[in-house]
Amino acid sequence: MRRRQPMPWLFNIILVVHVIAGAVALTSCWGSVLTRKGGPAHRRWGKAFTTSIYAASFMALGMGLLSLRWPLAMHPQLTDETLYRGLFGWMMIYLALLTMSMTRYGLQMVANKRNHAANRHWSMIALQLAVLATGTNCFVQGIMLNQPLMIGVSIIGFGTTATYLWYMFKPAPGARDYIPEHLKAMVATGIAAYTAFLSVGLIELFPEHAFNPIIWVLPTVVGVGIIGYFLRTLPGRARAAAKATQSTT
Repeated sequence: MRRRQPMPWLFNIILVVHVIAGAVALTSCWGSVLTRKGGPAHRRWGKAFTTSIYAASFMALGMGLLSLRWPLAMHPQLTDETLYRGLFGWMMIYLALLTMSMTRYGLQMVANKRNHAANRHWSMIALQLAVLATGTNCFVQGIMLNQPLMIGVSIIGFGTTATYLWYMFKPAPGARDYIPEHLKAMVATGIAAYTAFLSVGLIELFPEHAFNPIIWVLPTVVGVGIIGYFLRTLPGRARAAAKATQSTT
């Protein structure tokens, strides 16, 4: 007798909320990118982006937990229980925590720009350790399942955790060092949002290409280009801001 499949309705509800929040994040991230940094419009777009990202990440965490327990019940079109427990369970949990980590780090860089020690709050450290633990598990599961995608995304988490902890424990950062840290974290969050959008969309439209590494890498290439542009122009922006301040005094 076939075991009764539990709670697909709960997964579907969470998925709907996740998709709505993700759609808001996908559009509002460009408002943050294109508006003047630090201005009222930038802050409004940024608030919309981070709120929707948090909502989407919490929903992804819920979907990951359900997929971990009942992978085929949550994805009835799939047949390989072990593989999809890894991809939709372990990897989704890890990616949800990684996205939360990047978002919180980016926000705290601005909130604590005059109090660097506050960046070492226990919750910040705990979140980084959670990313490290779930990333390590994703890496191991990727090796066991022979899934390069799981291995690749876990390495991203190792890199972000290492650089975030390094800056958080940096004794005396410069007065404006928080700006590139904020920028890199928030653009990385946008990369995560578009990567999830492309991958989930492909699962529905073209399942055979859902885990094509090229699709997963494309948002990263665009995001790295945006980061490079802003980091290259940051000194000029700082000088312009300083002149504007002097002219008003």
